[in-house]
Amino acid sequence: MSELEIRDLHVTVETDEGTTPILNGVTLTIRTGETHAIMGPNGSGKSTLAYTIAGHPKYTVTSGSISLDGEDVLEMTVDERARAGLFLAMQYPVEIPGVTVTNFLRTAKTAIDGEAPAIRTWTKDVKSSMKNLRMDPKFAQRNVNEGFSGGEKKRHEILQLELLKPQIAVLDETDSGLDVDALKIVSEGVNRAKEETNLGVLLITHYTRILRYIHPDFVHVMIGGRIVEEGGPELADRLEDEGYDRFLPPGEEEPADAAVASEA
Repeated sequence: MSELEIRDLHVTVETDEGTTPILNGVTLTIRTGETHAIMGPNGSGKSTLAYTIAGHPKYTVTSGSISLDGEDVLEMTVDERARAGLFLAMQYPVEIPGVTVTNFLRTAKTAIDGEAPAIRTWTKDVKSSMKNLRMDPKFAQRNVNEGFSGGEKKRHEILQLELLKPQIAVLDETDSGLDVDALKIVSEGVNRAKEETNLGVLLITHYTRILRYIHPDFVHVMIGGRIVEEGGPELADRLEDEGYDRFLPPGEEEPADAAVASEA
């Protein structure tokens, strides 16, 4: 069993206004086999947490710790974190011109495992996963995410998840921009990965609709860079009915997207 442990994590980011605190003491433990949902309004720090775990250089950890099976994640480079078993599905997957999906996936698998996968088995696995995600086989020869629709990019993220087989997956608003059919297909991919490898999942989302397909064991509400309430699936249902207003100071409204661009 793997365990990702986050303790009293404080993170800042540089903005036009100077050094801005984003995370203000986050404590969270995710184990393999568990699904955790982090919910909260825009600007609450959810994506900052995801990118800090992955090692994005934009974010500075000022105090606190992140460990994976007792090893200091903050001392690892980005590629070392991936090899250790951490995976990030990005809210806005980037395009990589000149690199085909096939080459990208096999190179990533080789880097993580330390040896290249057997061609015959690997090709079979890629085709099977693409079929399950209803991806056109021709996508294997296209450049990574280049010209992909939003839904196609998210399916490719889950294709990576299924093939790379991490220990802990952080899914940053994977439901963003998906129609109902794509949401179901992507969710089924996450569930397959969990069933096959006992994956631990940290699912970041605004809304409860993805939780109809990926059922959380634990729900955490993040406001102002802190986790302010925790519970089971019933907490997500309560948020669906009541929203986040009860967690905000009197007279304070949910921040607008434009005001929190630094979180992306």
